[in-house]
Amino acid sequence: MLLPAPMSTPREAHLATLLASGKVLITGGFTGNPLPTVSAEVFDPATNTFTPTASPMITARGFHHAELLPNGQVLVTGGFGPSPLQSGELYDPVANTFTSTGSMGTARGDHASALLYTGKVLVAGG
Repeated sequence: MLLPAPMSTPREAHLATLLASGKVLITGGFTGNPLPTVSAEVFDPATNTFTPTASPMITARGFHHAELLPNGQVLVTGGFGPSPLQSGELYDPVANTFTSTGSMGTARGDHASALLYTGKVLVAGG
């Protein structure tokens, strides 16, 4: 079994989201610093490599959640910066960048989310 190349940024409390392309988006987490990171990278199983995204996330976050949307984008929600976060952002795999999106009504970290059949995302707990 061939082991993957190391991540560009070693991290913990990050999130891995399987993209429609079969690649895996790795977002945020902690890198040994008490504050989370804005870094994100994509693992390509075809080349067995990690590549940083064209732009970092807008907000540093760890213990966050993400959902792959029907349009192929990824909604990243909440998590912890120095405190629980209300913000969300979208990752566009075509542009390989993040953009801001609306905020949740309540700041939350270490929460759950689920894509509903309507295409909306339910965020709960935390």
